[in-house]
Amino acid sequence: MSKYDALWKYVQDSGNHSFKLTFDEIAEIAGIAIDHSFLKYKKELTEYGYQVGKISMKDQTVLFTKVES
Repeated sequence: MSKYDALWKYVQDSGNHSFKLTFDEIAEIAGIAIDHSFLKYKKELTEYGYQVGKISMKDQTVLFTKVES
């Protein structure tokens, strides 16, 4: 079980092709603040049919996009 499982499930359940979440929204959904380990864990998201796109430190947002099959 990953510490980001709740976030991955939320992204999958969204059904959106592409969308952004702020770091604060991610912390609320996941129950933990986003940190550098997110870069390691982000590859897990492909198991849910999505991938992590652009991570903006300036805007403090993460873009999620559906993986085309």
